[in-house]
Amino acid sequence: MNGPVRRLSIGLFAGFFALLLAVTWIQVIHADVLKADPRNSRPALSERGKERGLIVTIDGTVVAQSVPDPEDPRSFVRQYPEGEPFAHVVGYNSFLVGSSGLENAYADELRSRRDLTISDLVSVILGRDLRPESLELTINAALQEAAYEGLGGLKGAVFAIDPRTGAVLASVSSPSYDPESLLGGDAATVWESLLADPEGPLLDRATREIYPPGSTFKTVVTAAALDTGTAVPETEFPDPQEFQLPGSSATISNAGGGVCNDGQSITLLQAFIVSCNTTFADLSIQVGAEDVGITAEALGFNTDITFPWTVPEAIYPVDLLAEDPAALAQSGIGERDVRAAPLHMAMVAAAIANDGTTLTPYLVNRIFDADGNTVETFEPSPMGQAMDPATAAVVTEMMERVVTEGTGQAAAVSDVRVAGKTGTSMGLDGLPNPWFIGFAPAEDPTIAIAVFFEGSPELGESASGGGVAAPLAGDLIQLWLEGSP
Repeated sequence: MNGPVRRLSIGLFAGFFALLLAVTWIQVIHADVLKADPRNSRPALSERGKERGLIVTIDGTVVAQSVPDPEDPRSFVRQYPEGEPFAHVVGYNSFLVGSSGLENAYADELRSRRDLTISDLVSVILGRDLRPESLELTINAALQEAAYEGLGGLKGAVFAIDPRTGAVLASVSSPSYDPESLLGGDAATVWESLLADPEGPLLDRATREIYPPGSTFKTVVTAAALDTGTAVPETEFPDPQEFQLPGSSATISNAGGGVCNDGQSITLLQAFIVSCNTTFADLSIQVGAEDVGITAEALGFNTDITFPWTVPEAIYPVDLLAEDPAALAQSGIGERDVRAAPLHMAMVAAAIANDGTTLTPYLVNRIFDADGNTVETFEPSPMGQAMDPATAAVVTEMMERVVTEGTGQAAAVSDVRVAGKTGTSMGLDGLPNPWFIGFAPAEDPTIAIAVFFEGSPELGESASGGGVAAPLAGDLIQLWLEGSP
């Protein structure tokens, strides 16, 4: 064989070998990635009518299942038996409008692999089970449903965590929608009407929307002050009607426009109990943006939170606030430039309850196969130490006083030590956003919670965290403690 022919033969052989490798990569190794690509419509067509795995709560309530289609026993119909309370967490799997929530995040585990694709045939050869796997959630169904009912159809959210582990006990957004309405032939029409609804039923206010946290952020400033030695509960501050913002003609006032104590002086503990804005504007400047930022970031601000779906970052803009003392003072009371989702503020409460250690919240307890055997379990994942354990203990005592004698008395539960902090931030439409964060029992916490209501005409202009969010938090804490193991 002469040289040119030899080179041509080698080139052809190399080309065929490259094609073989490419086909193997696409059809076997990369197949699942291509299936999951949202631009690929074929999986939706192939999965239409296929069985999907169960999604059940930790207490055994089925929140998603596939049942045989009465019109075609070889096909399956997806059902969401618990409907609206679980819609934002569980999501939907729709042929026409796609998927969301856990249905989307765990699509690969939940889908049947009986597709006769090359990758699935390889799975058969390797002895793998082609039946869909199922999810057991950390969520408690009774708590989830009570939280949804307690929100009363108003715009708001509840997010609750086990502070010992980070397991999510409830994640509720209101108003909601029926996920089964997105599965029928008129799903596109329903989808358009949900998008156009001014109440925003598709918005996940618990985990995907961020708001000014109001005075609940004073827990973060207090922890930073204690950790840095800037103040202790007995430290005295002036007690003016208004705090003059540095370099500005603007002032910060207290709720009601008066003084917080006697008009002369007030301790940090007293200011925390009655949620005194002038004190915390002053304290925030004294602590400084950098040190408040260190504590805030250790609690989950300015940080990507690992979760089944993308969670927007909670915001505490350290560099901006370090150059603007007036903005720093306003942010010290949870306004101006601070933003957080109920998920983030529940993490703050949980970290204080957990001796200062921040845990990553997780929704899935385990994945199990069609025979009920556990395939994968999920364990607590610490993010780091946000504050000294001694600081967490002091903040806990201060939060208890808020519930026993301060703005959070409506969250009290008989014979239970509840720790909490109220907040009322200003919404974009000028209406107040009531907040409450807390945990219980204070001596050995098993639940940390954030309750949030978005400002609305139904709540009115005088709504407050103590009057609106705290009572619901107390009811949910009581329900949890009555039924928890």
